Amino acid sequence: MDTMLKTLSGRVMELGPLRNVAAEGNWRVAVDDNRVMWLALDRPGKAVNVIDRPVLEELNQLIDRIEAERPVAVVIRGAKSAGFAAGADINQFVGASVDEIRGMLGQGHIVLDRLAALLPPTIAIVHGHCLGGGLELALACKFRLAVPGASLGFPEVMLGLHPGLGGTFRATAVADPVEAMTIMLTGKSVDAKRARSMGLVDDVVEERHLQNAVQAVVSGVLRAPRKGMRTRAFSLGPARRFAASQMRKKAAETAPEAHYPAPYRLIDNWEKYGGDEDAMRKAELESFAELVETPTAQNLIRCFFLRETMRGLKTGKSGVSHVHVVGAGTMGGDIAAWAARQGFVVTLQDVQPEPIGRAMASAAKMLQATLKDPLKVRDALDRLVPDMKGLGLRDADIVIEAVPEKLDLKARIYADIEPKLKEGAILATNTSALPLEQLAEKLTDPSRFVGLHFFNPVSRMQLVEIVSHKAVAPETARRALDFAVELQRLPAPVQSAPGFLVNRALTPYMAEALLMVGEGIPKERIDARAEAFGMPMGPVELADRVGLDVAVEVSRSLTERLDTGFPPIPEWLENMVREGRLGVKTKGGLYEYDDGKPKKASLDSIADKAPDDPDLEDRLILPMLNALVASLREGVVSQEDIADGAMVFGTGFAPFRGGPLHYARQRGVGEIVTTMRRLEEKHGRRFAPDAGWESMQ
Repeated sequence: MDTMLKTLSGRVMELGPLRNVAAEGNWRVAVDDNRVMWLALDRPGKAVNVIDRPVLEELNQLIDRIEAERPVAVVIRGAKSAGFAAGADINQFVGASVDEIRGMLGQGHIVLDRLAALLPPTIAIVHGHCLGGGLELALACKFRLAVPGASLGFPEVMLGLHPGLGGTFRATAVADPVEAMTIMLTGKSVDAKRARSMGLVDDVVEERHLQNAVQAVVSGVLRAPRKGMRTRAFSLGPARRFAASQMRKKAAETAPEAHYPAPYRLIDNWEKYGGDEDAMRKAELESFAELVETPTAQNLIRCFFLRETMRGLKTGKSGVSHVHVVGAGTMGGDIAAWAARQGFVVTLQDVQPEPIGRAMASAAKMLQATLKDPLKVRDALDRLVPDMKGLGLRDADIVIEAVPEKLDLKARIYADIEPKLKEGAILATNTSALPLEQLAEKLTDPSRFVGLHFFNPVSRMQLVEIVSHKAVAPETARRALDFAVELQRLPAPVQSAPGFLVNRALTPYMAEALLMVGEGIPKERIDARAEAFGMPMGPVELADRVGLDVAVEVSRSLTERLDTGFPPIPEWLENMVREGRLGVKTKGGLYEYDDGKPKKASLDSIADKAPDDPDLEDRLILPMLNALVASLREGVVSQEDIADGAMVFGTGFAPFRGGPLHYARQRGVGEIVTTMRRLEEKHGRRFAPDAGWESMQ
């Protein structure tokens, strides 16, 4: 008799004596001596399980077997260490028509409805990731047991969709309806404990106790909980209507319906049909199929694949286990803390103890907020070692310099660091603007020197620019890129150039906004138009948050090093910097700030006669596109997809537009070039279309 079904997380999954262990395509099947049938989802050749048509077709055949053999219970779980299932296979939605999607989902509903109707108790055991279609599969079982550390959620809204395999009506039926709707509307996952409290799972069980828990279900000791008062209350129309109105208001704060229709379709369906399973099923199928074809869903799906493309640039292991960071300021401290969070040993060096102390305090807050587990926070802080004397330097596999943007300061630090580096160690700089060629000039071995440009705040911004220069060794650049992915960041390989890629594109966006402020256009109007386009923050507020001193210096540097056609920095802005009105960090800049929030006049209060420009949106966005096209032409970035991904994940560029260059192609390259020429005639040479547009037509 076989006592093992599958190894999970490095441990044997003990299930008692099993017989007839067999592989059925994507499933492993076994029956134990208690006549419990175990189905383990194990997609061959894949690191994670996803739900697609073959998985469901094979499950349908297994249901035939269950109905024939009549086991006392059926247990379904994942056989991958990563988790139960990471969701549906997104590839099946690309290019499919509404009718094809409707048919595909309809067949999936038939299978899961059959699973839900089985007479024997059906038990889903979820560990690791249980998301989207994976969670919908689990919800079709009568019982759900979660292993501590499991993460459950519906990320479909991130793709411009909502659950489509019964999740909209099953989640709201078994869990607190409002909480179930909340996780569907936000796309945020919940841990096993939270899932238990909201009713999404029936119990949280340690792996070693699962066999007993299954027997408790079979014997009737563990029963499915009865529906609570809130579930019964929200089966009534008035309660749903009130809750739905609140949900719409909340959704509108971050996802305008014009750009993100999926949350509103989900709310509509629940408000109209909640409590009526058949009606909800029909509404779910119809709205999901229609949403797939919307530009929002297609562009958000494109962004999903952009992320996968950037992760897929990783070709091996970085060989980094010990990170040494020089400079405990905001960026250096955050880089060190994030690396420690991801499992690296980190030593953090600075010439003064105060910055290190602040960095450690900030690290503790970030780790508590993101890890939420006191033991994991403790372990991460143990890996983060204050190091005023730089003793960790000699053992480090990578040294990241994150000191102020002063060429002479960095040169002095490199002169001290380089002789102490061990063989094979990488020397990286977090500079956001300085040319790597100049930084590398006095290095004995510039081949080991590379740029790793993180974005602030490090814990939330996913992008890292991997900056190469002529003397860098390909192996150094490769290892730096692999290290970025190991940090759970998205790498964008770029060549050293003024502003690299992201800052080169973002600077004209802010600079044009400041020119418009000088023209008298209300700053609130400028920011509102940018946000209406889909930017996460208006350019005026962004300049305040970057720091007006930094914005002025970066703009001046790019103007000096590139022939941008931008006029000199306005005198009024120079005066603000001299007066120390620098933005958020001084609680006042272009806006006044209260507890970090800008005091903005309402758009209704701005007089109609206040200056405006019908080209305002294009004046902000088109120079950004132009800079990206120039960067492609010059070889600063090699692929449109990488440029788009860098802007989406590094600046938050309207994800529902699929990236700035994708937006340009959808809008029409010829139309954009014509518009830029018209703006050039009106406003000057800074709007001259780059020669690179010709190759895009």
